[in-house]
Amino acid sequence: MDERTSAILAKYPRGHRDCLIPILQDIQEFFGYLSEASLVEVGRYLDLPAGKIFGLATFYNQFRFEPAGRYHIRLCHGTSCHVSESARIIRELEKILGIRPGQTSRDGMFSMELVACMGACHLAPLIQVNEVHHTSIKPEDLKDIIDSYIHGEEE
Repeated sequence: MDERTSAILAKYPRGHRDCLIPILQDIQEFFGYLSEASLVEVGRYLDLPAGKIFGLATFYNQFRFEPAGRYHIRLCHGTSCHVSESARIIRELEKILGIRPGQTSRDGMFSMELVACMGACHLAPLIQVNEVHHTSIKPEDLKDIIDSYIHGEEE
């Protein structure tokens, strides 16, 4: 067992299945995602099949199963953003980055995630790159936004 995963599991009583989601959250917070190996280890620790753990984790959109990119893009797809044509934003980002929501670019630079709402409806449509919000964007703005991260202008 990976000693970092062991340290996380040690915070929780052995066999208490009601700790599953907090355990998964802690593992993802530390590693950035849930690996297959970590799901197996959690399963051993809680005496649960890894498949059941994976099934539960896939139910919640907060969990990722591959590492996020250096720049993690969250796209709001809530009602206000949807009405403001967030679908066009999504399509343009897919074209620029060559990835779909839930994926990470091959170079590890960018990852993309759809979220239900970011709570900034008056600024729709918007994306968040790491902790920076880009608001009231249009598809034609995206190339410059992405280029600013590629060239290190945004940090």
